[in-house]
Amino acid sequence: MNTTPEHDARIANMTFASVYPHYVTKVEKKGRTIEELHQVIEWLTGFNEKKLKTLIEEKATFETFFKQAKLNPNAQLIKGVICGYRIEDIETPLTKQARYLDKLIDELAKGRKMEKILRA
Repeated sequence: MNTTPEHDARIANMTFASVYPHYVTKVEKKGRTIEELHQVIEWLTGFNEKKLKTLIEEKATFETFFKQAKLNPNAQLIKGVICGYRIEDIETPLTKQARYLDKLIDELAKGRKMEKILRA
């Protein structure tokens, strides 16, 4: 299933700051910690906590967020369905990267072991 240009544009223009509090709520509600959330985000993007705070304060869009990221070489191992889309079938790189992040956070919230989430 391919994404539409409108869907891709919506993701590109969404700010990380607007979504981050939802990530925190999701993982904390399931008994995981902000530290674990940051570990997952850092694994995927290379961003430490200080850089995340800067991106949030700057209200960086997902487009800017992922342009600055150094995506983990094992990111392509992230597979499955998220938000109704099979990740490995998404053709738009930015949308795929955003869905990688969503999938990792879902796995964290579902209680998956950290070494599995980080594709160790």
